Amino acid sequence: MTQAAGNRKNDSTSTVYDVVVVGGGAAGLSAGLVLGRSRRRVLIVDAGEPRNAPAAHMQGYLSRDGMPPAEFLAVGRREVEAYGVELADDRVTAVRPDGAGEFEVDLAGGRSAHARRVVVATGLVDELPPVRGLAERWGRDVLHCPYCHGWEVRDEAFGVIASPVTGVHQALLVTQWSKDVTLFLHTARELTAEDRERLDAAGVTVVEGEVTALDVTDDRLTGVRLADGRVVPRSVLFVEAGTTPRDDLLTGLGADTQDTPFGPYPAVDAAGRTSVPGVWAVGNATGPKVQVISAAAAGYQAGLMINHELVLGDIDETVAARRRAKGRA
Repeated sequence: MTQAAGNRKNDSTSTVYDVVVVGGGAAGLSAGLVLGRSRRRVLIVDAGEPRNAPAAHMQGYLSRDGMPPAEFLAVGRREVEAYGVELADDRVTAVRPDGAGEFEVDLAGGRSAHARRVVVATGLVDELPPVRGLAERWGRDVLHCPYCHGWEVRDEAFGVIASPVTGVHQALLVTQWSKDVTLFLHTARELTAEDRERLDAAGVTVVEGEVTALDVTDDRLTGVRLADGRVVPRSVLFVEAGTTPRDDLLTGLGADTQDTPFGPYPAVDAAGRTSVPGVWAVGNATGPKVQVISAAAAGYQAGLMINHELVLGDIDETVAARRRAKGRA
C-alpha cells in the first residue's frame, strides 16, 4: 500500500485499496498480477461468470494451448494471491465517486471498499439466435471463432448461420479449416452478386430458409433443421452471437461509449483508460473480438500504466506539499 493510501482515514466498513478490479477473468487477473508485483494493495472481485465457461479448452494462448478455462483461472488466482492480491467471490453493485477523485465500491455481500483506481473487466454476455438446441451445444459443436476451435474440428462438415454483420465473411473464413462448408442464410439480408461470386469461388454451398432447430444424436450435432422440414447434415455449426457488454458500472459513472459494428461499447484509449478519470476498462468489456491472450495483455498494460500514474502522482503530491510548507515557513 502506498503512504497516501495507508494514511487515509478509514471507517469500519470500508477497506482502502490502491486498485479494485471488477472481474476475475484473464484481463482482471493479469491487471491484478502486475499491480500485486508492484506492491499495490489490490482487491479483485469476481462474480464467477466467465464468457468461455462452456468451452472444454482454450486455444491459441502460447504455453497454455489446450488448457481448460477453469484450470487457467485457478492457476491465475493462485499466482495473484502469492503477491498479496485479495480475491473476493462476490459481485460489485455500484462504483461511486467520492468527490475527491477516488471511489467507493459496493459489493453485493454487504462490504464496501475504497479505491484510488478502478479496473472494470466484467466481460460481456453472448446472445444466441433463438434456434432450438443451439444454446445447449454452445462451446461444444456450436462455435463462434475458428481461431479458437477450428483446428479441433478441421475437415468436418461445417455449417454457418448467417448474421447481419459477419455471416458471409465467416463462411469464407472457415474454409481454411474445412472445404465442406454450408452457409445458412437464415434471416439475414439477401446476398449481393459479389457475395455469391466469392462464396462460389470458395466452394461454399448456400442454403436459403430459416433455421429452426438442431438435430442431435448420441450427444453429437448431426444436422441443421429448416422451417420447411429439410435437414442438412452438419457436424459443426458456427454462429456469430450477438453481444452485450456488462457495462452497467461504467454507464452509471457516465463513461463515454463508441459505436462499433457489434453495437455500443465503452470508449477506451490504447491503455484502457475510459473517459472517467481513474476508471479503466479491459478485456471483452471493451469489445467482442478480444481473445483470452489479448485480454490478458490488455490487463497487464492497464496495470502497468495505473502503477506508473500512482507512483508519479504520489511523488508530485509530496513535492507540492513540501512547496506549500516552505511557503509557510
